Amino acid sequence: MKVLKEFREFINKGNVVDLAVAVVIGGAFGRIVSALVADMVMPLVNHLMPQGDWRKWEVSPLHFRVGDFLGTVVDFTIVAFIVFIIMVKVVGALNRKAAAPETRPCPECLELVPKAAKRCRACTSTLTP
Repeated sequence: MKVLKEFREFINKGNVVDLAVAVVIGGAFGRIVSALVADMVMPLVNHLMPQGDWRKWEVSPLHFRVGDFLGTVVDFTIVAFIVFIIMVKVVGALNRKAAAPETRPCPECLELVPKAAKRCRACTSTLTP
């Protein structure tokens, strides 16, 4: 029974639950982007390609589905780009704004110190509020 208790504690940790939610949302997001690519982007690409539906392009008598592989690579690239834009650029910018402490320069040494500081940590001069 000790193993079950340890397993329950492991599952209830915040990291495991957050990771599970991220996997589920990531899977759903991946399906949305794959549908976008299959239903919106690929018809445009197929129209521009001379042989038509390039996802069905096969090589050799062994039927290597090169077109399907290339379509999957395009799907991945679009998903990775959208995740980069959303997570790195947008959320990162919001976190930087929220996490940036309000600072001011020390009049003596020009080191940045928190606005509420009474003494500079670099030159130890007394700061006026």
